[in-house]
Amino acid sequence: MSPSIEQSVVARLISDAPHSLAVPVILRYRDTDPLAVRLVFPPEACLNDTGVTWTFARSLLDAGLRAPSGDGDVHIWPCGRVQTMVELRSPEGVALLQFDTATLRRFLVHAYAAVPAAAESAAMDIERALAALLGEARG
Repeated sequence: MSPSIEQSVVARLISDAPHSLAVPVILRYRDTDPLAVRLVFPPEACLNDTGVTWTFARSLLDAGLRAPSGDGDVHIWPCGRVQTMVELRSPEGVALLQFDTATLRRFLVHAYAAVPAAAESAAMDIERALAALLGEARG
């Protein structure tokens, strides 16, 4: 299995402005956390010095490429045949991003090659996941 899959992409931030803004994003998948994908926004794309990472279910990204999907803070839906919308909601506001669907599909192909959907639970190290969740170092 591949320890980590990273793909740099450019999303378009959709706003009330006349033109969308290009935003660099890193798509990240780790076989140690096989149920999740991450959208990593570097510091230059954020209002803080450390960047921002959004983590959500890999299955949500997969489903959102075909039909409107999501619950809570992350919603994903197709926008025509070649674009996909990702809406991120937080107490600070809402960000609407547009991605090329082919880029997201390519990323998912690599993620599913690393850990097939049927093997997700077998790939999880429960002790490590609990330690990470609880903020504990594993010795």
